[in-house]
Amino acid sequence: MTNQSTIDKLIEMHFTAMADAFRNQLSDPKMKDLDFEDRLGLLVDIEYNSRKHNRLNRLIHKAELDQPEADITGIDYTSGRKLNRELITRLATCEYISEYRNIFITGATGSGKTYMACAFGMEACKQYYNTKYVRLPDLLIDLRIARDNGTYMKVMKQYANPVLLIIDEWLLMRPTQDEQKDILELLHRRRKKSSTIFCSQYHQSDWYDQLGGADSPLTDAILDRIIYDSYKINIESLDPTREISMREVYGLKQSDSE
Repeated sequence: MTNQSTIDKLIEMHFTAMADAFRNQLSDPKMKDLDFEDRLGLLVDIEYNSRKHNRLNRLIHKAELDQPEADITGIDYTSGRKLNRELITRLATCEYISEYRNIFITGATGSGKTYMACAFGMEACKQYYNTKYVRLPDLLIDLRIARDNGTYMKVMKQYANPVLLIIDEWLLMRPTQDEQKDILELLHRRRKKSSTIFCSQYHQSDWYDQLGGADSPLTDAILDRIIYDSYKINIESLDPTREISMREVYGLKQSDSE
């Protein structure tokens, strides 16, 4: 078997990184001093690392994070926002995902909720968890359109199946009765099977009223499915008069999400 034939077969089997590495070995005189096992080990390592890297890139692309540049190490703790560094560091390990627990991130517009949520999302991708970011208004529109064109269950699964779902602009506007039914169905499907990060301008204590309070029969059912055993992060300023958008802190452009 010729070397070119080996390279062609590696490419045919989609071992392209290994094929390139093997080609480089053939042209590198220093490789002749290595044992067969060592050279094979190098080839396998290169292919393995390439596949892991490609898998990570696919997960990040599929997650559609609003801020894919978000980094857990870039979270600012010095702006008087009363953040618990120990808790955030622990959550960055994604332990909460294996426990099927949720995270609530609350704070004013521009406080950095979306950045933090996307940073958690990036850490989940790095641990190869299927992750999805969506604004609640967009999610509800998708489900409404899907109901009209007969693809409701398919679209519902797209949001129910990710191991980590990030819902931004949670309860920014009061949902209609039909939208509450969609929210309840989604949360019921995800309960004790996956984790969800909720980003909201409203404190958790205000969610009851945003869902219609006692006037809605679904309010308690929705909250019961997400509040129990959830981690809570409230971003606030020691001096609200000096609050600036965290987009300014991180040098990010303005968008519909913060």
